[in-house]
Amino acid sequence: MIRAWLSRYGRRRRLIAAALAAVAILSAYLATRPASGPAVLVAARDLSPGPLDPDDFDPVPLAHPPSGAVRTAQTGQILATPMRKGEPLTDVRLLHSFRLPPGMVAAPVRIADAAAVELISPGSTIGVLASWQEGRPASQIASELTVLTIPAAPRDSGDDNGALIVLATTPTQAAELAAAQAGGRLSIIINPGGGP
Repeated sequence: MIRAWLSRYGRRRRLIAAALAAVAILSAYLATRPASGPAVLVAARDLSPGPLDPDDFDPVPLAHPPSGAVRTAQTGQILATPMRKGEPLTDVRLLHSFRLPPGMVAAPVRIADAAAVELISPGSTIGVLASWQEGRPASQIASELTVLTIPAAPRDSGDDNGALIVLATTPTQAAELAAAQAGGRLSIIINPGGGP
């Protein structure tokens, strides 16, 4: 009688162990199986703002992609903000998707001191100074401008070429900035709070 009980108990233990092993295998499979869903572009490395390079992104299937996820990169698209490796690319990261207030334009401006541009980022509020003659004080030609993006500088460009930034301006401000940089050197003042 004791032997029969031990035999039945041993069989139950083996069945329970087999069931637990099957559950563990199924759990491991579900945790490691590829995600199903549409393939979206994901940053292959940390990215700086600037022209998109298709090699900077990998198509990755996501079961629940974020709203506005980009599936293919097109030539001429500009990344407006930095991205971290593994982050999905969405339409709001692209410069053409920035919604400017009515009457505003995106104006590219070259700042003479490239190191000064490293102190700002997209979303910063700045003023722009122009200096036409060495030894003369610079004049402020624009204030309360929002930085839209800072394109990455070409690898072969030196600091002598300054740094390009894109600002949200009125058409009048854009014309004044273009005239100032044609005949002088532009620099920036930073307003971290965005107020006066």
